[in-house]
Amino acid sequence: MPAFSSRLATARAWVDPESLPTYLDAADIAGNVPHHIKQLTLNTLGAYGVGDRDCFAHTVGRRIRITDMNFEKKGEKTEVVVVAEAQACKEMLNGAGTVHGGCLCYLIDNCASFPLVALGLMQGLNGVGVSQAMNVFFHAPAAIDTCMRITSTSVTLGGRIMTSRCEISEKQSGRLIASALLSKMQPATKPATRL
Repeated sequence: MPAFSSRLATARAWVDPESLPTYLDAADIAGNVPHHIKQLTLNTLGAYGVGDRDCFAHTVGRRIRITDMNFEKKGEKTEVVVVAEAQACKEMLNGAGTVHGGCLCYLIDNCASFPLVALGLMQGLNGVGVSQAMNVFFHAPAAIDTCMRITSTSVTLGGRIMTSRCEISEKQSGRLIASALLSKMQPATKPATRL
């Protein structure tokens, strides 16, 4: 089996936020996370989460806007909370006219990664990883033009495994649309040696 590789790989990591091109401008993101970490998190969204025009769900990913990034020390643990928004559009809908469950999973996969990327950068670790498992609960449908507020919180960040939780709610009413727990891991970039 060939070794896993990424076109975004560097000698440091398979996706290195510090080597990615600038995506959007972090100046409008509120919160106490340092500006350069906000920008590197946006860059990771642009290069890895959204990708080029011909990448999966590009038009959906381009609608994600990070509004707040905050960290809080809780004893020895640091927790990062990232709030993003996405306006429901035609490209997100299923045949019934509501946001498709697969689209919600795409939003969760990207947005739940933000606090892990930011926390990793703050701690000198790589918090990008690849999704390992996602446990999603769908609570209510979202119609076109719904402004979805996506709140993601870091739970754990280790050298290899990391976890975050995510809630998508209707911004105006606060009604919960979906909630999830995302587990990610650092992929092995070299093939395992067989004994």
